[in-house]
Amino acid sequence: MSRYRIPLSMGLIALLAGCSGGAIAPNYTSENPDIMRIGNQRPADPQVTVESLGSYCLEITETWSEQGDTPDGQKLWALSTQRKVVPCQ
Repeated sequence: MSRYRIPLSMGLIALLAGCSGGAIAPNYTSENPDIMRIGNQRPADPQVTVESLGSYCLEITETWSEQGDTPDGQKLWALSTQRKVVPCQ
């Protein structure tokens, strides 16, 4: 019985320590606000751009997508980027 007492005690202490700590407050900020926004209005989608990379070009399409809500009820928006190879003009 004594060989089970130490692991049981350690498990109980770990459980209490994990449950007693406060929850980590979420941080809804980004060092680059061009990729994440907070607000109830959907940001306007940027225009489609074509970028020359020498021997080929990329068509870049960016769209905002809703990623959930903050605890105070505001919407989280993330910028998604799609790239497609196109002929240069």
